Amino acid sequence: MAILFENGIFRLDAGETSYAMMIGEDRTLLHLYYGARLADSDLGYLLYLLPTASFSALRAELVRTGYSPDTLLQEFSCNGTGDFRASACQIRDADGHSATDLRYVSHRILPGKYALPGLPATYAEDERDAATLEITLEDPHTGLRAVLLYGVFEHLGAVTRAVRIENPSSRTVTVERVFSACLDLPRCDLDLVSLWGHWSCERNVARRPIDRGSQGVSSKRGASGHAENPFIALCSRNADETSGDVYAASFVYSGNFEASAEVDSYGMTRLLLGLETTDFAWTLEPGESFTAPEAVLVYSAEGFGGMSRTFHRLFRQHLVRGAWKTKRRPILVNNWEATYFDFDEEKLAAIARDAADLGIEMLVMDDGWFGARNDDTSSLGDWTVNEEKLRGGLAPLVRRVNEMGLKFGIWFEPEMISPVSRLCETHPEWVLGIPGRGKSIARSQYVLDMSRADVRDYLFDAMAAILSSANIEYVKWDFNRNLTEAGSLLLPPERGKEIFHRYVLGLYELLERLHTAFPELLLEGCSGGGGRFDPGMLYYTPQIWTSDNTDACERLFIQHGTSLVYPPSSISAHVSATPNHRTGRETPFVTRGVVAMGGAFGYELDLTKLTDEERALVREQVAFYRKYCGVVQNGDYYRLISPFEDRNLAAWSSVSEDRRTVIVSVVAYRFRYPRAEFLRLRGLDPEAVYVDRSSGARYRGSTLMRAGLNLTREFRDGESVRIVLEAEA
Repeated sequence: MAILFENGIFRLDAGETSYAMMIGEDRTLLHLYYGARLADSDLGYLLYLLPTASFSALRAELVRTGYSPDTLLQEFSCNGTGDFRASACQIRDADGHSATDLRYVSHRILPGKYALPGLPATYAEDERDAATLEITLEDPHTGLRAVLLYGVFEHLGAVTRAVRIENPSSRTVTVERVFSACLDLPRCDLDLVSLWGHWSCERNVARRPIDRGSQGVSSKRGASGHAENPFIALCSRNADETSGDVYAASFVYSGNFEASAEVDSYGMTRLLLGLETTDFAWTLEPGESFTAPEAVLVYSAEGFGGMSRTFHRLFRQHLVRGAWKTKRRPILVNNWEATYFDFDEEKLAAIARDAADLGIEMLVMDDGWFGARNDDTSSLGDWTVNEEKLRGGLAPLVRRVNEMGLKFGIWFEPEMISPVSRLCETHPEWVLGIPGRGKSIARSQYVLDMSRADVRDYLFDAMAAILSSANIEYVKWDFNRNLTEAGSLLLPPERGKEIFHRYVLGLYELLERLHTAFPELLLEGCSGGGGRFDPGMLYYTPQIWTSDNTDACERLFIQHGTSLVYPPSSISAHVSATPNHRTGRETPFVTRGVVAMGGAFGYELDLTKLTDEERALVREQVAFYRKYCGVVQNGDYYRLISPFEDRNLAAWSSVSEDRRTVIVSVVAYRFRYPRAEFLRLRGLDPEAVYVDRSSGARYRGSTLMRAGLNLTREFRDGESVRIVLEAEA
C-alpha cells in the first residue's frame, strides 16, 4: 500500500521514497522522515527531540517532557503558539489575534488522487496509480480547521501536498498566511538551488550554500514571472546530475509565490512553499473554506537527473491533459519574426505555401490581426478581425491555408487591454486598478480585472466567436506585462488583499471554459516568452513558449535550466533566422535545428527567404523530427554537459521508454580547442548493442555508459553533433 498508518505513525511510499510523520503527545503532527524508501513502519525512534532552550515556550501537555514546539520538526507549523520559526499557517481570529494552534483530530486514507476545485492539480486517471491521505487538524480555541491533503504517486516517487482552511465557527476570520508545503529536515549541510532570470534570459540555474536564517525566492508580479520560477531544491553539498540527495518542491500555481529555507539555531532546516504573504489575505465567513494551491515534492537519491525525470514523468502523465497530452504536436511556423505587424493575407499565404512544400504542418498568425493593431500601442481587447489586413475575415484565409494541407493557429492576449481601444472606452471599469491612484502602463497596455465574471464572460464570448468562425486548431495565449496597482472595483476595502489570488482563479476559470468548449484545441502558453512557465499553466497549456530569445546558443542555457523541472514536450523551441534578431549572432542552420529539437519543434522565420540549401535542411529536419518526436516527447531526458559548468559545450540525450533509441546532441556555443572528451551516456540498456545510424559503429550499452563516446575534436563556434543510436534487435 502507498499509505500506511500504525500506532500513530503515517508512512507514505512513493516510488523509491518514503515520507513519514506521527501524531505527537499533544496531538501536534510531527515530521519524522523524508528520503530513500524504508521498509520499517515503527519509525517513532526517528522523532527529532532537542532539549528546550531557556527562552522556548512549553505547552502544558509537554511540560513533563521538556520539549517545545520551537525545537520539533513539524508537519504544518503554526504562528504565535511557541514555534518562533516562519510558520506555514497564520489566521487572524474575530478578536484580532493571530495565534494559531492546529492539532490532529482525524484522518482518512482514500484511493485515487484528490482534486482541488477551481485550481490546477496533478491527477490520476486510474485510482490505482495514486492514493490520498486527508488529515484534519483543529484549533481547540477557535474551532478553525486545516485539512492537509497528501497525494502519493506510488510508482513515480512524487508526493503532493495541499491544504484547505475551514471556518465552522459563527464568526468571520482572516487567513493571513497559508503555505501548501512545510518540510522540516534535521540537517543544514545543504545547498539551495533555484531558477532565476529576466526577459529573454529565463531559468538560469543558481546554487548557493544555505546559511543561518532565512533565504529563498518569490514573486510579487501577479504571475510566476521571468525573475524566479516557483521551484526550490535543497541538495547535499556533493549532489550532481547522477548522485546525492535532492529535496525539491514545485508549486502548481501561476501567480505570486514564496519559497524559502530557514536554518534555525539547532541546525534544522524548514522549507516552505506557497502563496506569497505580502499581498495576500483571505476573509472566511462562517461556513466558508479556502483551498491553497498544490505543491509537488520530489526526493531523489540520484541527484538532479533523478529529480528531473520524476518531475517530467509526473507532469507528462498526471498534469498535462486533454487531446494533446500524448499526441505528437504539429511542426509549426510562426510569422512573428518573419513579418512582425506588417502582414496581410498574401504574405501569410506565401509563407504557408512554402511551409506546405517543406513538410511543415501548421501556420500560426501572431500579433496584429485584430482591431486597428499595426503596432503595440492599440486594440488589445478588440477581438475582431482587421479586414484591412485580412479581407473577408479569417474564414477565407484559414480555408486557403487548410487547402494547402496546413493547420491554422492564432495569437491572443486575452488578459490585456490597450488604453487606445473600443473596449477601454466602453468599459474603463474593467481595468485592474485602485480608485484615485494612477495606473502604471507597460508595453502600452493595462491589465483586465480577471476576478470579474463579466470580464471573463466577454473574453470567452469574443474568443469563442473567433475560434468558431474558422477551422482554428491552435491558440498562443500571451501575457506581456505584470500586475501593478492591483485592485478591483467589486472588492470591498477589507478584501483588497484577495485580488492577486482572485485574478489567478479567474484566469484558470476562463482557461477551463475554453478547454471544455474546444477540447481539440492546442493551447500554447506565453508571457513575453517564459514569464509564466509554471506547472499551473501546464495543466491548461501542454506547451509553453520558452523564451522570446530564439538564439540557439542562448537557448542552450534557457532550455537546460527549464529541463530541471519541465519535460521537453512542454518546451516550445523554434528555428529562427540568422543573424538572430535579438543577439545578432550567426549560428549554422543545422545547429539551430539540433537545439530546437530539444523541445516542441517549430520555425520562427520567413520561409520565403530561405536558400535552396536551407530549404533542403528544413526538409531533413522535419523528416527527422517526425520520425523521432516520440523519443523527445515521451522519453527520458539526460543532461550530459551543462553549459553553466562547461566553458564551451552543452550536451544532452533523449532515451526512448524501451531504451532502444537514443538521440545524443552536442553543441559548441563557443570555440573549443581539441581536448580529450569522452561523453558518458546514461539510461541505456547495458546489455544491448547500439548502432550509430550515421557511421555504422557498434557499441555495447555498458561501454557507452562507462567509457563514453569519443568526442575528441576541435569545435567551431556554433558547431553541433547529433548521433542517433539504435539497439540491435
